[in-house]
Amino acid sequence: MTSSSWQTARHRIATPTADYTLRFAPRVYSAVVCERVRAPSLRRTPGRGGGGGGLTAALVACVGVLTGSAQAPVFRTGVEVVNIGVTVTDSRGQLVTGLRAEDFEIYEDGRRQHLRYFAAGDAGSDAAPALHVGLLLDVSESMGDDLRFTQTAAIKFLNTLTSAADITVMQFDSEIRAARYTQDEFPRLVERIRQQKATGLTALYDAIGVYLDGAAEQTGRKVMLLYTDGGDTRSSLRYTELLDLLKASDVTIYVIGSLGRETGGARERARSVLQTMAEVTGGQAFFPTTLKDLDRVYESVVAEIRAQYTLGYVSDRDRADGAWRSVEIRLPGRKGLRVRARKGYFAPYRKP
Repeated sequence: MTSSSWQTARHRIATPTADYTLRFAPRVYSAVVCERVRAPSLRRTPGRGGGGGGLTAALVACVGVLTGSAQAPVFRTGVEVVNIGVTVTDSRGQLVTGLRAEDFEIYEDGRRQHLRYFAAGDAGSDAAPALHVGLLLDVSESMGDDLRFTQTAAIKFLNTLTSAADITVMQFDSEIRAARYTQDEFPRLVERIRQQKATGLTALYDAIGVYLDGAAEQTGRKVMLLYTDGGDTRSSLRYTELLDLLKASDVTIYVIGSLGRETGGARERARSVLQTMAEVTGGQAFFPTTLKDLDRVYESVVAEIRAQYTLGYVSDRDRADGAWRSVEIRLPGRKGLRVRARKGYFAPYRKP
């Protein structure tokens, strides 16, 4: 993708203390990841909270890092410790807990790696890394009839994850509005979700890109929940480019697809797109047929988050060539168990 083919995009990112309007300059992508973008122009307008503060949420603009300065944003692909979130199920699809570090083996491009870091189970335990949760809600016009119910279900979901270090809420239509909250700010988070009305087009891919690059700043487990009907009518980011960003990230994505209004080929295409997004990251996609099924789906996602293992290793290959490296997780002494995890990552890239 060249800068000449880039259409200028406008998104509004709202934080608890201020509103920001961003105009993104043309971006140039490499074959696998976004390396560098031009600095965006930033116009700041007062929000309800008054003047104050910088970007409280430390959010980013699509695949560029956004700071209070005019530095050229860079998408971070440098990796030293490779973190993999792993879900294990038995032959009946039931979650398996209680496994130990010695039960797992990691292979990168067929070469066995040394497991350096291991954590099992709920992020509330002392040994587990910090859990960072992202909730992306499609609030475009096509979601209008279901919005009130989905807002309630989303709040109930977040209320069960009391061990999360922070929660990033991102609502998107023609624009992207996002903020990050701590557990102490949960009432403000609820108010934010409740106040949103359905309107506009759908910048689905751009919203995910914004979230992924913001999550690159965080250390620990990163889980994103996406609720959408799968359509994208606004984004500047292309689907193939988004898949590259998903592969480069260490975020596990769970998707809830609301496809009740789609029919025939459009329904199958949306289902395939959403399923691929989740599977690339080691997550899962759910497609409830009625709104009443939402609570059950959210319960399933919470159970997976609490049962997830975190494995970390440092690759024995020190070439910073930006190449794709396949990763396989094995349980050699545990027959009948199935592993779900991302299939690899992009190596760090440094120019010669």
